[in-house]
Amino acid sequence: MLKIKQFTFNMFGINTYVVWNPETGDAAVIDPGMINDREQAHIDRFISENGLTVHNLINTHMHVDHIFGDLYIKNKYGVDISASPDDSFLGERAAMQCRMFGLPDDMAAVEIDRPLKEGDTLEIGGEKVDILSVPGHSPGSLVLYFPQSGWAITGDVLFRRSIGRTDLVAGNHQQLIDGITRKLLSLPDKTIVYPGHGDPTTIGEERKENPFL
Repeated sequence: MLKIKQFTFNMFGINTYVVWNPETGDAAVIDPGMINDREQAHIDRFISENGLTVHNLINTHMHVDHIFGDLYIKNKYGVDISASPDDSFLGERAAMQCRMFGLPDDMAAVEIDRPLKEGDTLEIGGEKVDILSVPGHSPGSLVLYFPQSGWAITGDVLFRRSIGRTDLVAGNHQQLIDGITRKLLSLPDKTIVYPGHGDPTTIGEERKENPFL
């Protein structure tokens, strides 16, 4: 059975996840948001102390708060950046995204090495992970569904009692609602939702309690 560790990084409070198999040490880093040496050391220490080998770096989407640490993880652990090519323009405009939020604009562009799309399957720690495309927050927003573990890492698609904002570049509110309804609310009620910001929830809770749905 896989394990998951949630870190909260940078001024936007994004959730970075490390998912790993405790028997083999095979691991993935999802949405690395580390923005300084202290945050980098924090995740490095966890990886080292648990004897993990990072094989995957996956972005649920390419908004800048979720990719601050991409190049660090890529270079330190020798892994490719996996994300939807529909968000490649966001990675290319990383510096421009920083300017939008009043941040220093010296961030290097982040390029996708391994494109992911709806219907693709990854293997993390020996478990198959289904790739669901749920655009609306960004054109390339992905959800990682772990059917064996009963998890969905939703990025900024679905939060506890909320959904992703759709007022950013290429956002689409109705598209997001439709995608959540068709692809996420059809998952088992007990599926644990690990969102890009805030606390975990479940599909069943959000079906009943989320005011946006």
